[in-house]
Amino acid sequence: MDFDFSDDQVQLGDAVRKWVDKGYTFERRRAIEKAGGFDRAAFTEIAELGLTGLYVPEDDGGLGMGPVEGMVVMEELGRGIVMEPLAQSLISGAVIAGYADAATKAAWLPKIAGGEALVVLAYQERAARYKLDVCEAKATQAPGGYVVNATKSIVPVGDQADAFLVPAKINSQIALFLVERKSSGVTTRGYGTQDGGRAAEVTLKNAPATLVTTDGLTALEHAVDIGIAALCAEAVGVMDKTMAITAEYLNTRKQFGVFISSFQALRHRAADMKMQLELARSMSYYASLKLNAPAPERRAAMARAKYQLGQSMRFVSQQAVQLHGGIGVTDEYIVSHYFKRLTQMEMTFGDSLHHLGEVSARMQDTAGAFA
Repeated sequence: MDFDFSDDQVQLGDAVRKWVDKGYTFERRRAIEKAGGFDRAAFTEIAELGLTGLYVPEDDGGLGMGPVEGMVVMEELGRGIVMEPLAQSLISGAVIAGYADAATKAAWLPKIAGGEALVVLAYQERAARYKLDVCEAKATQAPGGYVVNATKSIVPVGDQADAFLVPAKINSQIALFLVERKSSGVTTRGYGTQDGGRAAEVTLKNAPATLVTTDGLTALEHAVDIGIAALCAEAVGVMDKTMAITAEYLNTRKQFGVFISSFQALRHRAADMKMQLELARSMSYYASLKLNAPAPERRAAMARAKYQLGQSMRFVSQQAVQLHGGIGVTDEYIVSHYFKRLTQMEMTFGDSLHHLGEVSARMQDTAGAFA
């Protein structure tokens, strides 16, 4: 199998890397973090690169690209630990394009592609524990459409987004709705997250909603799988940069008059970090290549990928801090921010223990050495 990127994909990655290096410096990130964890101007710059329209069809104003291009972009954003949630635009663009009616597509896809509208997935509930079929939100028909009653937690930039994709039950069936943040009955409570980003609790009380699809669970699973693939790629970028920072530190820090990179024990630990990084990279490729597979195959692949990425993220981030010593946990030093980002990513879209259970549940009867 050929894993070389096309010329267009290489150029796309180069363009994003140049923007991250020049336009999203560590100093700018620190300023955005102190200002609340989200910068609309930075998100607009991402949109001007065309990235918010990656998964939006060309007929709707997007680029009409696929999972590999999404993976390339998210890796580069990961290297700069960019906090603005491009993955949410990828999710909303793909889900609305794939499941909504023509009127909803015409109303929202051009705005998502152009960056005028930031639409985020608001699906987590307190009782769900990462299970997508657990949903207490309710939707009822009303004159002119539907109204939704729900409380959703840890919604990315929920108090800054323009609209939400919200799963809610119609009778006993989960459907997916689009709710504008400025609609009546919508309240948000924003807060900073551990990695410096931003999230919110979103409460909907008889909030007017547009029905995206009555097959909400299928659409929600697809949305989360897009998010997992994007997160896996982003995590590879974060780990790649973490590894580079750590290697640079080992090659410049001296102890007993010599560079600590000459210590065999530390070299072995760095080699183990590199091995985990490459394992993660291969599973990120696997996730992206399976994103358009049939749903059962896709869901199994995402669980496998997220489990391996979770293991790798924990190992690489913890080793990086330990190899740096005390400076590795200070807020002023860059590696601590990579550590916090990787720690939070491990728990996003399901932690490692959850996905280990998903892998186990999806194993075939013939799996195993003694089948």
